[in-house]
Amino acid sequence: MNQRTIKRAVEIIGIGLHKGRPIRLRLEPLEVDSGIIFYRKDLALNIPLSPSSVIDTKMATVIGNSRGFISTIEHFLSAIYSYGVDNLRVILDGNEMPIMDGSASPFCMLLDEAGIMEQRSPKRILRVKRRVEVRDGDKFVRLEPSKSAIFDFKIDFKHPAIGKEHLKFKFGRREFIEDISRARTFGFARDIQYLQSINLALGASLNNAIGLDSEKVLNPEGLRYRDEFVRHKILDAMGDLMVMGYNILGRYSSFAGGHKLNHELTKALLADSANYEIVTVKRSKMVMEFEKSFA
Repeated sequence: MNQRTIKRAVEIIGIGLHKGRPIRLRLEPLEVDSGIIFYRKDLALNIPLSPSSVIDTKMATVIGNSRGFISTIEHFLSAIYSYGVDNLRVILDGNEMPIMDGSASPFCMLLDEAGIMEQRSPKRILRVKRRVEVRDGDKFVRLEPSKSAIFDFKIDFKHPAIGKEHLKFKFGRREFIEDISRARTFGFARDIQYLQSINLALGASLNNAIGLDSEKVLNPEGLRYRDEFVRHKILDAMGDLMVMGYNILGRYSSFAGGHKLNHELTKALLADSANYEIVTVKRSKMVMEFEKSFA
């Protein structure tokens, strides 16, 4: 399996979650070993995808520097992860990714429109060699060695519409598209009202999120999956780990983790080279098995 980019440039326009303004997103192919590069067209600013570029994780994963930032990249990056894209230029004319419908599905469709092209250089992935864990009270996120890419997530919300949910997802591109990509972000009405009072979440609506009051889901159409909430947490985790720039061969586990803990986990993993290795897909039979996930 070789590195991947897209066959042709594609564009889409959507609303930004926080500012509520139209954002133009353009994807362009890049040469081998270029990585994923975000570009703020309005600022002429390149932001490489890396844990060192992450500047905020309060409500979303945000990358940037003193000159500018791009918010809410995790849904898009989960699609990039699932399609195995290694080299890509991501051009935006504002400070956030368009929220679309609150899931990764529209970005999957955009990648399908662009087409995926293999390049003339072996794909590199990150193989987890040692267990690494980050905790915050009873919350935790963990990476450990595995022969497959697995995402195992548990949540426990004191809300009648959510409660306890648990899902173990063995990664595969087709399985991601079918079982994870359509899971939407969610929020509580009381929080949205406060955020909009301070000029945040101005683009939030029932068209791009699951809304909840104190008792129930507010969306007239209901949920897309019975356990859509934990599925979206897996979607977020995949995007947050993709900030490292590689697909990961390992087992991710979490209870009640979020963007902050995921970011701390990537830093802890990369802090010691004994925790991981970067390998090519052709290097071993075990890694070759990983290639089948992207079929």
